[in-house]
Amino acid sequence: MGIRVIMLTGDNERTAKAIASKVGVDEVIAGVLPDGKESVVRELKRKGKVIMVGDGINDAPALTSADIGIAIGAGTDVAIDAADVVLMKNQLIDVPAAIRLSRATLRNIHENLFWAFIYNTLLIPFAAGVFIPLAAFTPNFSWQLDPMFGAAAMSLSSLCVVMNALRLNLFNPHNNKRYSKVKHKTQNEHKNKTEKELNNMKKTLKIQGMMCGHCEATVKKALEAIDGVSRAEVSHTAGTAVVTCIQEVSDEALKQAVESHDYKVLEII
Repeated sequence: MGIRVIMLTGDNERTAKAIASKVGVDEVIAGVLPDGKESVVRELKRKGKVIMVGDGINDAPALTSADIGIAIGAGTDVAIDAADVVLMKNQLIDVPAAIRLSRATLRNIHENLFWAFIYNTLLIPFAAGVFIPLAAFTPNFSWQLDPMFGAAAMSLSSLCVVMNALRLNLFNPHNNKRYSKVKHKTQNEHKNKTEKELNNMKKTLKIQGMMCGHCEATVKKALEAIDGVSRAEVSHTAGTAVVTCIQEVSDEALKQAVESHDYKVLEII
C-alpha cells in the first residue's frame, strides 16, 4: 500500500529483527521504554501522518500522541480508551482493512459532494432567471426552468447521493488487488532516504574500560536512559557504542552517561 511500517517494541532487538524480516517491516526500533515510544511517534509526526497500533498499557501514551491510534480489542482497557479505533476481531490484518475502508469512505464523500452540488450549480441560475435575457437571441429555446423540473432535479440529487453511499455495502476492505503492485522505484527511494536519515542520527562512542557482557549491558542501559536516544548497540570487544537518536542529543550528555559508570569515553564520532 506504499505505507512505511515501523516495529516499535520494548523487546530484544535480535528477536524483533528476526520477526521483522519475515513479515516485511521497513524499520525496527527495539528496546524502547514506554515514554520512548511516545517520543518516537512525536518525531515521526514531523515527517507525516502517523498511525500507532498497540494493545498494552505501555502503548497508551503513543496511541494518544499519534494522528490515529488503533487498539487491539483484546488489549488493556487503558489502550482501548486511548485509541481512536478498536479492532474487535483482534487481528492485525484488520489494520490495512481499516485504512482501505477509510479511503473508500472519504472517496465516497467526495463523490457525494459532487452529486449534491452539480444539479444546484447547473440549474440554480436557470431557476433564478439569469439566462432569461438570452431568450431574445434564441426565440426557439426557453431559458426558464419549470418548478416541476427543479423539484425533480432536487430529488434526483438526493437519490444519487443515497445510492452512491449505499455502494459502500459492496466494498470489501480485505481485497488487496488495488495495492498488489508497489513501484520498486518508490520503495528504493524511500529505503535510501530512510538509511540516510538513520545514518545522520547515529553517533559512535569509543569507550575504554569495558571488559565483559555485563559492562555492555551497563553502558547500553545508561545510554538508552537518555531522552532522545532510541537504542544503543554496545560491543566490549570493539570498545564502541553506536547510538541511534530520534532527536538532537549532545555529545556531553552521552559522555556523562557513560563516565558516570566509571568508563572513559575517548572519542565521539
